[in-house]
Amino acid sequence: MEDKIRFMKQAIVQAKKAAAMGEVPIGCVIVYQGKVVGRGYNRRMTDKNTLSHAELNAIRKASKKLDDWRLDDCEMYITLEPCQMCSGAIVQARIKKVYIGAMNPKAGCAGSVLDLLHVKEFNHQVETEEGILEEECGKLLKDFFAELRKKGKEK
Repeated sequence: MEDKIRFMKQAIVQAKKAAAMGEVPIGCVIVYQGKVVGRGYNRRMTDKNTLSHAELNAIRKASKKLDDWRLDDCEMYITLEPCQMCSGAIVQARIKKVYIGAMNPKAGCAGSVLDLLHVKEFNHQVETEEGILEEECGKLLKDFFAELRKKGKEK
């Protein structure tokens, strides 16, 4: 199996962990030299913390594992296009490349609403590739929000 599919599937596993906790199903893995060094999933409600996004949780773990805040030679696999906060953290961490599952036309900052990963004035730009297992990543979100709407109508 092609690496980018294999690693995106691992990010999907992380997203499913979030969904099982009632969190928006977003998952992320960070890879260094072919090995996962950081995993994360959305935990904002659980942690009661605005900063507890999948990407930030994965960056924190990868930085600890690699003992460095610079993740220059790392690649990130994320099920949903990152927001402005996470895009900024990705640039600051110097992540080399980001593979994105589904784009986020309402809040994405890797090309949809803004493109913070390719600002030429920043000291680092991030390579990106979109649409990795896009249908599967998008379905997780669609199913999650459909279930929320259904539960809302039952109340």
